[in-house]
Amino acid sequence: METNMKYEVDVEQGALWSVGEEQEKYTLILGQAIERYVEELRTIERRITSGEIEEDAVLREIVDLNDTILKICAQFEQEVKDETVVKATRSYFRKRTHTILSKSYAINRIRTWPQGYQGDYKTLEAAYRNTPMSDGIGHFLDKYILDWPLAHALRGRLERLTELLREELATRENAKVLDIACGSCREVSMLVTEIRESKAQFTCIDLDGDALDFAVNRLAPAELAPEQVKLTKYNALRMFDHDIASAEFGPQDVIYSVGYFDYLPDDFLVKLLRSLYALLNPGGKLIAAFKDADRYRSQEYHWIADWDGFRQRTEKDFERLLGEAGIPAQAMTMTRDRSGMIVFYSATK
Repeated sequence: METNMKYEVDVEQGALWSVGEEQEKYTLILGQAIERYVEELRTIERRITSGEIEEDAVLREIVDLNDTILKICAQFEQEVKDETVVKATRSYFRKRTHTILSKSYAINRIRTWPQGYQGDYKTLEAAYRNTPMSDGIGHFLDKYILDWPLAHALRGRLERLTELLREELATRENAKVLDIACGSCREVSMLVTEIRESKAQFTCIDLDGDALDFAVNRLAPAELAPEQVKLTKYNALRMFDHDIASAEFGPQDVIYSVGYFDYLPDDFLVKLLRSLYALLNPGGKLIAAFKDADRYRSQEYHWIADWDGFRQRTEKDFERLLGEAGIPAQAMTMTRDRSGMIVFYSATK
């Protein structure tokens, strides 16, 4: 079975999982490793079902087991290099492991995209809550996912964003604030007192109506005036055209987005950043957050998860893109979240 596995056809990709003699040995190594990985997970599951476990020890086993398979996956990527083959092999890995890994609520969600897109608000909310939502082996797999470096970074990103916004609201009266791809508006709910006292006016836009409904329910107990937080279903991609953005939203004092920019191709992102910076009032601030690919391992998201939509960019890439958008280097400051994986750029006009 292990020998035949390298000739599997990935129907969705329309590509052979392995082609060519040079790739064959790496495919065989990975194929054998996948079979061992699945069997060891099943063995762990049987022990969990029997009740003969020590929880911390089981979690360490799962962490070590995943670390081992991901190192082999990384080596496969490095040696094979053919992106078509690599993508097809990732798809095979997810199919081969799905029966057991899908017992984790977290893994199942970041493989199946039930909201129709990657990085949806429910996925982020699960990361923020940092609480396993599954039973049996799924419980331990949830804990494993919630301890991923980027999961810690997501929580750190929320904290740092809230701090930056709090600083802005402390120095501005009646500020107009635009939140792009707002999701669940968790940071807005954490700033209710500051919004009320500063008389800020937040406009929060997102294309996901479910996310907006969730945010409405979250903010309802705060009883803010309608003009202080306005939630609007809107496609932020339209804002790359400055005339459209200006006509529909007008000048702003603070514009921010975290996560959304990571998913946009370079040329489009440059146009959007240029448009948003132009939308600021004099003295206004654009806050943009990015994931730094130099600070985390991508294999978790490309093999365990099916979450490859965010671009693999580094600090040099961010600074190049901001420069191409016409944002002066002297207008920018850069900070990171507590994990160091999320880069925040604040550009003052």
